[in-house]
Amino acid sequence: MALKVLTALDHARTQYYHFKAIVIAGMGLFTDSYDFFCVSPVMTLIGRIYYSHDDDDDDDDDPGVIPPTIVSTAVAIALLGAVVGQLVFGALGDRVGRRRVYGICLVLMVASSFACGFSICRTRKCVLTSLCFFRFMLGVGIGGDYPLSATIMSEFANKRTRGSFIAAVFSMQGFGILASSGVTMAVTAAFDRATKSGDISPTHTPAGADLAWRIILMIGAVPAALTFYWRMAMPETARFTALVEHDVIKATTDMGRVLDYDFDLQTMLEDTESLQQQRGAPTAASPSPASYGLFSREFLRRHGRNLFACAAAWLIVNAYQEAYNLAKCQAIIAVASAIPGYFASVYFIDRIGRRCIQMLGFAFMALFLFALAGTYNAYWHGHASAWFITLYALTFFFSNFGPNTTTFIIPAELFPARFRSTCHGISGASGKVGAIIGAVGFLWASQDRKRADVRRGYEPGIGIRNALIVLGAICVVGLAHTYVFTPETKMRSLEENEKEKDNEGAGGPGSGPQQTRDGDGEDDHEEELVVAVKEAELLPKMTSAASPSSDRSHQSSSPLHANYRGEQYGTASSPAS
Repeated sequence: MALKVLTALDHARTQYYHFKAIVIAGMGLFTDSYDFFCVSPVMTLIGRIYYSHDDDDDDDDDPGVIPPTIVSTAVAIALLGAVVGQLVFGALGDRVGRRRVYGICLVLMVASSFACGFSICRTRKCVLTSLCFFRFMLGVGIGGDYPLSATIMSEFANKRTRGSFIAAVFSMQGFGILASSGVTMAVTAAFDRATKSGDISPTHTPAGADLAWRIILMIGAVPAALTFYWRMAMPETARFTALVEHDVIKATTDMGRVLDYDFDLQTMLEDTESLQQQRGAPTAASPSPASYGLFSREFLRRHGRNLFACAAAWLIVNAYQEAYNLAKCQAIIAVASAIPGYFASVYFIDRIGRRCIQMLGFAFMALFLFALAGTYNAYWHGHASAWFITLYALTFFFSNFGPNTTTFIIPAELFPARFRSTCHGISGASGKVGAIIGAVGFLWASQDRKRADVRRGYEPGIGIRNALIVLGAICVVGLAHTYVFTPETKMRSLEENEKEKDNEGAGGPGSGPQQTRDGDGEDDHEEELVVAVKEAELLPKMTSAASPSSDRSHQSSSPLHANYRGEQYGTASSPAS
C-alpha cells in the first residue's frame, strides 16, 4: 500500500541515513564547483606552457597568455555538457530509475576528471582539443548528477526538514570551492619549491608546470570516486518504486532497511498484501498508464507555470553568479560569504520558506550591485578597497542565501514522481544556459569602453559600471518573477505540492483534496496519499485536550505500527524542526 510507506517517509525522524545521503549526493555538486573554480588557474598554467613566445609576439619577456576565446571555450564547453547531461539523465532518471542512472553519472564524472588531466598529448592543439572534449564529458556527468541528487534527497527526506537536507546537498559546492583553492595553492607551491634553483626569470615556466595542472584536475575526482560503493548500495527511492514502478512491497522493504527506527516492516508488508488482495491489484505489476505525458496540454495546464518559474529563475541567477567567477581571492570570498550563505539557507529554508528566501536574495543582490555600480568610476575603478570587497562579498552571501540555493530545491518538490527528475533537469539546463551567458557574455561585455584599457585579446565592451547595472537589473527581474510565478513548498509533502497545483488548474485553490480526476495509476496513489496525510495531521488536534503538551513542530513518530495513536506525534524531536 503506497499510503503508509509514503506517509511514513513524510513523518520519519531525522536519522543517520539522512546525513549519509547528504554526503553521497553532495559529491556531484562538490566536483562541479571544484572543476569550475580551478579552471582559471589551470588555464593560466596552460597559457604559460603552450603560448609562451608566440610566433606573432616578439616580446621575449612575455610569459604566455592563453587567448580569451580559448578560455571562454574551455569554460563554456563544460557548461554545455551540463545542459546535455541535465536533459538526458534527468529524463532517464524518470524512466529507468534514479539509482541506476546515478551510478552511471558518477562513473562518467570520475573517468572524465582523470581524462582531463591526461589529455593524451603535449602539443598545443592536441592538448586543448582533448581537454575540451573531456571537459564536455565531465559536464555531461555533472549535469546528470544535478537533477538526480536533488530528486533522491527530496524523496528520502521528511517534509519538515526536506528543504534543509536538499540545501545541505547543494552546500557541498562551497566545500568544492575551498578544495579547489586549497589544492591549487598546495600543488603549485610544492612544484614551485621543488623546481627553484638559482636565479630564474619570472617569465620562465618550468617543465613541471605541465604536470601540475594535470594533477590539479585529477584530484577533483577523488572524493566522488570514494563514494562509489555507497552510491551503488543506496536503494531506489520509495516514491519511484511505489508511484512509477508500482511495486509497493519492494518500496516498503527498501525503506524498512534504511529507516528501520520508524518501520514495523512485518506489519507494513501484511497490510500491503492484504489491501492489494482486497482490491484485486497485483503487488508488482504496473497498472494502466498515467493519464498524461510530459509533452501534453494536460501537463502544461497542471505544471507548466511551475516549470517556467523554476527554469526562468535558475537562468536569471546563474547569469549573475558566473560573471564573477574569475575574481581574485576567491577562497577568502568563499569562507567569508559564500559558505555562510549556504549554511544560512540550510538553517532558514524550512523556517521562512523557499519563496521568501529567493525574493530576499534577489532584492539584496540588486541593492549591493547598484551600490557598487553607482560609485564604481569615482571610488572603485583601478583599485579595490575594503568597502568594495565587503559589498562584493555580500552579493555572494545573498546569492547563496537566496536564489542560488532555492532554484536547486524548488524543482525537486513541485512535480509528480514520474516527471520530477526530468523537470529538474530542464530547470537546471536553463540555469546552465544562464551560466554560459554569464561566463562568456558578461566577461566580454564588461571590458573597458576604451580600446587602450582593454585587456589583451579582448574587444571593447560596455565597462564594469554598466555591467554591474545590467546585473542589478537582472536581479530585479528575478525578484518580480519569483513574486509572480514561484509557489511556496515548505512543510508540505511532495504529493501535497503537486495536488495543490492540480486543484488550482482544475477548479481553483478551494477545490479540495478529493476532487475527481481523470486517469489512474500514479495519480490515484498520490491523491489517496494526500487524503491520508490530511487525516493523519488531524489526529494530534483531536487528541490535544488529552495531551496539551504535544508540539506539532516535533512530529517524528511514524503512523505505521499496529498500536499507532495520534498521541505519538510529538514524542521525538528533530534538529531541523
